Amino acid sequence: MNFGSPVPTVEVTDLKADDFLLDVREDDEWQAGHAEGALHIPISEFVARYGELTEAAPQDARVHVICRSGGRSAQVAMYLVQQGIDAVNVDGGMQVWAAVGRPVLDDEGQPGYVL
Repeated sequence: MNFGSPVPTVEVTDLKADDFLLDVREDDEWQAGHAEGALHIPISEFVARYGELTEAAPQDARVHVICRSGGRSAQVAMYLVQQGIDAVNVDGGMQVWAAVGRPVLDDEGQPGYVL
């Protein structure tokens, strides 16, 4: 399957604290551990819940899309780019996020883990 141009990507280490993060993993993955402040819309519900993203994202802000390893987030980032949104895929996803020491929290705000 050819999507044309490759999806724009960004390294976890290049993300700043105030960057807008969209987590597209499923509910069980999110509950185990996620980045603080991220917006959670599972890829399985993404098209139906697309309006939540447009309401939550700051005007003209770049959307940094993340999943566990980068596959699902690449699909969503490509979809967003096609909708005219400035979106990038977070290379390596939450696995790299955790590996470089970025905080991972569970639903109670306690230290979490990446499924």
